[in-house]
Amino acid sequence: MEILSLFMAKLSFIWEIGIPFLVALTILVFVHELGHYAVARWCNVKIEVFSIGFGPELKGWDDRHGTRWKLSAIPLGGYVKMFGESETILEGEGEDEKERPMTPEEEAVSFHHKSLPQRAAVVFAGPFINFIFAVLAFAALFMTLGVPEPVSDKPLAVVGAVSPNSAAAAGGLKMGDQITRIGDSNVSYFTDLQRIIGANPEQNLVLKIVRDGKNLTVDIKTGFRNGKNAAGETIKIGLLGVSAHPGEVKYTRQNPAKALWMGVERTYIFTVRILEYIRDIFVGKQSADELGGILRIAQISGQVAELGVASFVSFLAILSVNLGLINLFPIPLLDGGHLAFYIIEAIRGRPLGPKAQEYGFRLGLTFVIALFLFVTWNDLVHLKFFEFITGLLT
Repeated sequence: MEILSLFMAKLSFIWEIGIPFLVALTILVFVHELGHYAVARWCNVKIEVFSIGFGPELKGWDDRHGTRWKLSAIPLGGYVKMFGESETILEGEGEDEKERPMTPEEEAVSFHHKSLPQRAAVVFAGPFINFIFAVLAFAALFMTLGVPEPVSDKPLAVVGAVSPNSAAAAGGLKMGDQITRIGDSNVSYFTDLQRIIGANPEQNLVLKIVRDGKNLTVDIKTGFRNGKNAAGETIKIGLLGVSAHPGEVKYTRQNPAKALWMGVERTYIFTVRILEYIRDIFVGKQSADELGGILRIAQISGQVAELGVASFVSFLAILSVNLGLINLFPIPLLDGGHLAFYIIEAIRGRPLGPKAQEYGFRLGLTFVIALFLFVTWNDLVHLKFFEFITGLLT
């Protein structure tokens, strides 16, 4: 019976989290690599491979241009392999492998022999199309679903959702509960709730609520997160673990032109927010504990997929902005690192030497691996993995 329960739990995990995550990742990787591919083809660069995933090929075909399109066994990324990414061609295998110069015909379709603006355009196209995808995804939502507009601009303190393993969940709060009082303080609007809870981290509080027309009393001990005050000092901020109920809203569909403009605005807003958050981490105003990686993305993918197609598309758009922006950071190994090398080449009049580029890519690889380990650790802590393992051993 236990084996059957465990098997069903694993099936549930794959269906509810694994599948939405792989769908999200496949779409975003395809879009990103399609940007590189399209501009490379426009610049007459021969594309040898367009792969979704890494490792052994599962399914593939060759198009009329000689590009191998394939799905690979490890669905955690993808790549476009362009012909002639170095000055020479490697032929043979093993001990028989040797380099030879390119023929004029090969140079004509080689990425390495394209002009500096062309190479920069090919590299920039991947992140750029992620922003375009976000704009179009938001615009599609505004045209089909519409823009939510609250009937009242003063929403009551009504619980919309309760976060798992939160103070609210432990205290028994439910969606639809209206909080009217906390201790000696009256609560009229959700902003009142945020202010009072935020000022009372790790405190036992008595909440007066209205549930299904009945007045109830709930005892709750608030959680906390670390934040910064105006002086830059680390302080604890109280957490309850609820989101506001949207209340009565109406949805207004937008015409294509306005929806597209609103898509640009929404993409710009998220870009600025991400940059501000990263800036605040470096200046010490925000904790890096909230940075998430693949595990957190997988968890959120499953959660938003349960909320419907519109929520999933919106999440894809936000994730696409993240992917495009991160890839533009001047870190060797990322697209932004290649663009940084091209800027140096434009200033110097010639590329950096092979040794300098090699050391740069090593540094970039070290940084990316360190960041991956850090965000994975954050994910494991956030998902209470270590508490789970401890529970199994006790």
